[in-house]
Amino acid sequence: MATGDSPFYDQLEVRDPEERERALFRALPGLLRHAVERAPLYRKRLGAVDPDQVRDRKALARLPVLRKSELIQLQEQDPPFGGLLAADQSRLVHIFQSPGPLFEPQAARGDYWRMARALYAAGIRSGDLVHNSFSYHLTPAGFMLDGGARALGCPVFPGGTGQSELQLAAIARLRPRAYVGTPSFLRILLEKAEELGMPRPSFAKALVSGEAFPRELQERLARDYGIDGYQCYATAECGLIAYESPAREGLIVDEGVLLEIVRPGTDEPLPEGEVGEVVVTVFNPDYPLIRFGTGDLSAVLPGPSPCGRTNMRIRGWLGRADQTAKVRGMFVHPRQIDDIRRRFNAARARLEITSEEGRDRMVLLLEVEGAEEGLVERVAEAIRAVTGLRGEVRLVPPGTLPNDGKIIDDLRGRG
Repeated sequence: MATGDSPFYDQLEVRDPEERERALFRALPGLLRHAVERAPLYRKRLGAVDPDQVRDRKALARLPVLRKSELIQLQEQDPPFGGLLAADQSRLVHIFQSPGPLFEPQAARGDYWRMARALYAAGIRSGDLVHNSFSYHLTPAGFMLDGGARALGCPVFPGGTGQSELQLAAIARLRPRAYVGTPSFLRILLEKAEELGMPRPSFAKALVSGEAFPRELQERLARDYGIDGYQCYATAECGLIAYESPAREGLIVDEGVLLEIVRPGTDEPLPEGEVGEVVVTVFNPDYPLIRFGTGDLSAVLPGPSPCGRTNMRIRGWLGRADQTAKVRGMFVHPRQIDDIRRRFNAARARLEITSEEGRDRMVLLLEVEGAEEGLVERVAEAIRAVTGLRGEVRLVPPGTLPNDGKIIDDLRGRG
């Protein structure tokens, strides 16, 4: 790991791109062999593959994509991890549950999700107190950033989500230099402090994730609050996938990831610049992911970053390849919305997602014959119970919604 004087976390970030590509594909056959030997699902899917023949992107593209949307069924058939775990359970320190539900393991290894690199690129250094407002409950986000910060030598205040006044009181006493969490909760803390007449939070650096981080919000944080904010792209299964650097020109792919962009719904890689699904191979011996389709859309940017890092860059999150949507840092799945529809015998349901000044808003339109008293409140309770998120409810007559098969309509960024 680099010292605080270096702009780079390590020398891997500035390797010649061809050297990096050779190193990744030298390591890939060993990962494939290990996965087939230790993980039952890969034994079934890749048992006939000769690992020594998978030494370039063309050969990699012949392997099937395992999509995130398949994991729920795989985990139901072979609990808890669908046959993807390649380590003894005794090596695990946590098992998490993300919406879906999906279960994710954490093994006993420092910086298991490789988040320190993104924190370092955001200007966070050893000794900085990090205020962590990601959740430590059920989902792994809090632990993901916690592990990365501790790998850098940063103490962590585990704030978690909610209780903004209590968190502000702690911030006033502890004076943390760095914030990690969603951008919307950072804004809540800043605005709440102004509303209560409390001291402005001491944050100078921020690494945010889980939601869109528009350039106007980034600029407002710097202008109005003196906070230098960066974003990263990570998932509970994969850990860090890509991160922003001071150049602020796209997101740089993590050194522990081999990334492809494929045509949605297929295994076919797309050329540079084309928008498609992010597919990653993650070199994690405990939970190897080989051609894992995240369901997220992005595109590869040409050339290296002006910051000096030489790895591939992507444009960032451009939407979902399926109807699954990320709202306030949590995934909402079509099957969850259909579950709510069936609970109330509705003809059709559609979840509309919008964003107003960076705040995500969910409205569930439900086709029902008549509207009995208290139905709106009961549906709202069901939304919270099923998705873990609050949403509004609008009851509409049968035949109102289009017969187009759409269950989740993500309207953020349109028009």
